[in-house]
Amino acid sequence: MAKLKLKGKDLRAIGYPEGPVISIAMNLMERHYKHHSTEQAIDILKEVLATPADYAEDAILAPVAQHLLPKPVPEGAEISLNATGIQFNVFGGEFIEPGAMNQMYQAAKLPVSIAGALMPDAHAGYGLPIGGVLATENAVIPYGVGVDIGCRMCLSIFDIDPKELTQREHYFTRELNEATLFGGGRQFEYSTEHPVIDRPEFGELSLLKALQGKAAKQLGSSGSGNHFAEFGIVEINEKDTQLGVEAGTYLGLLTHSGSRALGANIANHYTKVAKQKRRLPGEANNLAWLTMDEQEGIEYWMAMNLAGDYASACHHVIHAKIAKQLARQPLKMVENHHNFAWREMYEGREVIVHRKGATPAGKNVLGIIPGSMTAPGFIVKGKGELAAINSASHGAGRKMSRTAAMNAITKSALQEMLTKHGVKLLGGGLDEAPHAYKDIYTVMNAQQHLVDTVGLFYPKIVKMDGTAPKPWMKKGKEELGE
Repeated sequence: MAKLKLKGKDLRAIGYPEGPVISIAMNLMERHYKHHSTEQAIDILKEVLATPADYAEDAILAPVAQHLLPKPVPEGAEISLNATGIQFNVFGGEFIEPGAMNQMYQAAKLPVSIAGALMPDAHAGYGLPIGGVLATENAVIPYGVGVDIGCRMCLSIFDIDPKELTQREHYFTRELNEATLFGGGRQFEYSTEHPVIDRPEFGELSLLKALQGKAAKQLGSSGSGNHFAEFGIVEINEKDTQLGVEAGTYLGLLTHSGSRALGANIANHYTKVAKQKRRLPGEANNLAWLTMDEQEGIEYWMAMNLAGDYASACHHVIHAKIAKQLARQPLKMVENHHNFAWREMYEGREVIVHRKGATPAGKNVLGIIPGSMTAPGFIVKGKGELAAINSASHGAGRKMSRTAAMNAITKSALQEMLTKHGVKLLGGGLDEAPHAYKDIYTVMNAQQHLVDTVGLFYPKIVKMDGTAPKPWMKKGKEELGE
């Protein structure tokens, strides 16, 4: 039988790259597979090319596989962005600022990016824009999640006549004031017992050990910036199968806050680690990622999920306090994260979906999209739109930075708006005035293909932080947590 004799053109024809790997493969095949036919040898080399990792420790073919495997980037070495970014879909692009678009274009050029989308409430942030959705392969971007990890909405619908909000305004005002704390760094004198504080992650990661005590005392607090707790009127026009609440008018409690100091510390620590491991050019540096098969990536994923569960627990503590005072259990609770990363399937493969200021909107998934302190919030049900990576906006979105709002809006203009809509404001500042936000109806109209509206929430008694924004908050539009 004739001995095997391969030619370089045979290997190039099946996709082998120019370089030493061709001569190495030819030599190994002719020595160890000399009695195979050319067709058999080529089939073997096709398999090695398709899945080199499977042959990385093969007794014969390992040298070929090693040359085909991607070369690891040395830690700390600068990584170039792709010359051409992935295509991403934009919803409501006519009223999205250029800064947010530019940040999304940068994110689209990351080597790990698979798919993206920009929501109609989008505006510039740090790294990924607020309102940005990015699916990546085996990588998580701390600033793609955001600093306020697990920032979320939570709505309790009570079978109480909402006329009581006017008739017993003093009572409901007192309950909001007593149910939670607002303000940067604030914490309760005593910690609240909750299973989330006893989670094993606090003992497994050194960073979390140092944060456990403060997390316990901040449990049930609400922070600053655009966070709020408010009573209002819930309107359900017709019963929806997913929502399960009869058509009618109800009293609602809506809260918006995140993971407080716990999430902020996790985000800042692992962003620093990611930047040290992967240096990206210019402003793209804030998009540094951690892979899901390296220790730091695994740690961040654990910590991020803990922070998300902690944020959820904060809302549940507030809602439980108020439900106890009302002596009623809610008919329904609707809640969702909008600063988080999830493992999801996209076009047949598992990806990491970052939703930074975006609401999960998979098929029949319920969520809340708030407007402003005088504009209604929308109870929505996702349509599972793949073009938006199963996402929708997380609110109306800012049209003014905090500094611009404080310079442009007067106290009398704010009070006039509150009076017009019959809203009582507890705390709150000009930086959060309704004038600083986009029109929620315009935003919702731009995402009709993404969600169905199943109910509305009209704010009536609104509690927010009343202190002036910190200097670092006034510079941008992103809520950074504490």
